[in-house]
Amino acid sequence: MKGIILAGGTGSRLYPITKGINKHLLPIYDKPMIYYSLSVLMLAGIKDILIISNPEFIDSYNNLFDDGSQLGMNITYRVQDEPRGIADAFIVGEEFLNNEPAALILGDNLFYGQGFGPVLKKLSHLKDGAVIFGYHVSNPEEFGIVEFDEKQQVISVEEKPKNPKSHYAIPGLYFYDKHVTEIAKNLNPSESGELEITDLNREYLKMGKLRVELLGRGFAWLDTGTADGLASASEFVKTIQKRQGLFIACLEEIAYNMGFIDKGQLLDFADSYQNTDYGKYLKSISEKRY
Repeated sequence: MKGIILAGGTGSRLYPITKGINKHLLPIYDKPMIYYSLSVLMLAGIKDILIISNPEFIDSYNNLFDDGSQLGMNITYRVQDEPRGIADAFIVGEEFLNNEPAALILGDNLFYGQGFGPVLKKLSHLKDGAVIFGYHVSNPEEFGIVEFDEKQQVISVEEKPKNPKSHYAIPGLYFYDKHVTEIAKNLNPSESGELEITDLNREYLKMGKLRVELLGRGFAWLDTGTADGLASASEFVKTIQKRQGLFIACLEEIAYNMGFIDKGQLLDFADSYQNTDYGKYLKSISEKRY
């Protein structure tokens, strides 16, 4: 399976902060926002990643990650000239995907919870159909919503419904089989002129091939696309890291634990960040005995 991070858009909900910078490069406490979405794909064991962003910002991501080889990965880049909807990511990434299954994550989503890694690894072996997530929220009218029966079979998906049929929002993380690009290319644009991810999910639902994985109590899903969301996410990460002494979305640590890089490479990263708490943390990881 290959992974796509959609890191485009105007970031208008964060104006004036994002007038001169892509929002996915903004800091969430001690790391760029995009670290958190990339970490999810890495925890799934996905090493081939495509980052899609605006033409004026694509070089910034290249400067940040280069080709990904330092993390034992393969990271490439594509431009989305203008916002054409989430589902357009599969059309932009058609050559990259090369008829393989795909995981798509939105660059402004932060996930945190025990046991998430095994779920992601299982889904990375998806061969048929599509899997979305469901997360209980108090304000379902503000999100895409999934309705399902007692066996967790999906009944409907709706985008910001006035009369929600459930309280389970659909976070910005999706797993699809190799047919996703073909299906995306046959979608009709919405009234806003975009290819909607909800419409893509409906196509899988019509085929009886859409499943939902519920994220339970104690799991955190944060949307960092607003000023309040940005501040809340930073405070959340700070609190967890200070209390546990363990970093969230530390890419080098994940790469080391996943076997993407070895101890020597981890120490090279630690040396390059030696004047920071981040560098000290990487050094401590190399010295741990589990």
